[in-house]
Amino acid sequence: MPKLFYLLSGEHPTLPSSELKSILEAEDYEYRVLQELTQVLRVETDVNSVKPVMFRSAMTRVCARELFKCDAEAADIFNRIHSTPIEQIVEKGESFVVRIRRIRGSAPHLDRGELERKLGELILNKVKGTRVKLKNPKKTFFGVLTDNKLIFGLKMGEVLSKPFVERRPRKRPFFHPTAMKAKLARCMVNLAQPKAGELVLDPFCGTATMLIEAGLIGCRVVGFDVKRRMVEGSLRNLLHFNVRLEGLAVADARHLPAVRADCIVTDPPYGRSATTLGWSTKQIMKKFLPSVEDMLPRGRRICTASPKSIRVGNIGREMGFKHVESHLVYIHRSLTREIVVFERT
Repeated sequence: MPKLFYLLSGEHPTLPSSELKSILEAEDYEYRVLQELTQVLRVETDVNSVKPVMFRSAMTRVCARELFKCDAEAADIFNRIHSTPIEQIVEKGESFVVRIRRIRGSAPHLDRGELERKLGELILNKVKGTRVKLKNPKKTFFGVLTDNKLIFGLKMGEVLSKPFVERRPRKRPFFHPTAMKAKLARCMVNLAQPKAGELVLDPFCGTATMLIEAGLIGCRVVGFDVKRRMVEGSLRNLLHFNVRLEGLAVADARHLPAVRADCIVTDPPYGRSATTLGWSTKQIMKKFLPSVEDMLPRGRRICTASPKSIRVGNIGREMGFKHVESHLVYIHRSLTREIVVFERT
């Protein structure tokens, strides 16, 4: 299998890598992790996996097919480019550009612009008849300086952040201050590992953030909320983003009018700006998790968020779920979310 490397978002230390692996697993691609570096994941996997990763991911930035990895020293880098069969990658008459990204000040002794220019010159010398084109080149050679290494390859895809910005809570027709950002919601959907066409359930749908993100990657979606106003607002948001619904209704998450789902992705209320009907978040989770266990096939996932103080991972384990992973996400001084993935055993 070819070697690929992914430039990951630096906004969280563990979520981007977990999201990427979850997408590969959801799309049924075998992979082997070669190395995890700061904001870079190196894997061996089918090159056809690039398209679904780029389509689904919120926290991946760039994917490239790896040509070489070496120490971030000029002599090593230039020796490696000399020994790389560039003529098999860029053809006579094609345009190209070299782009280098530096992560967290790695390899400060290397001038990034000078490195790009020198590598471009070496490629021009190796393949006669090619040309450098800074805008809209035919091919882009992409390198990342991280942890005093250079990982260098041919760019295969990029995830644009603009669509997620356009779906931020205040840009939606219906706004509520508890609404989660689109990128984190998309990441949570991916951690639950649904396939296109499968049914994603959100029993605390709020403003429909999870349902929107699941629908945009091709999943069928159904949502419930105990407040009619939230359900009506969710419907407005879903229609705005052209997400087709399987169902949306007013219902208590502890007694859902549903019999099955392929996975569950949700962000229950915390009792600040969102109603909990007098129940604590811990009480809600202790009632909710047992009520949905029989809805899920064995081996399928729940991804949920809650304040880290309630230790929802412990609650899930007590209820008989497998605790797959947890990630802590700082929101503000009084709230750190724990993003938890459970699997039905």
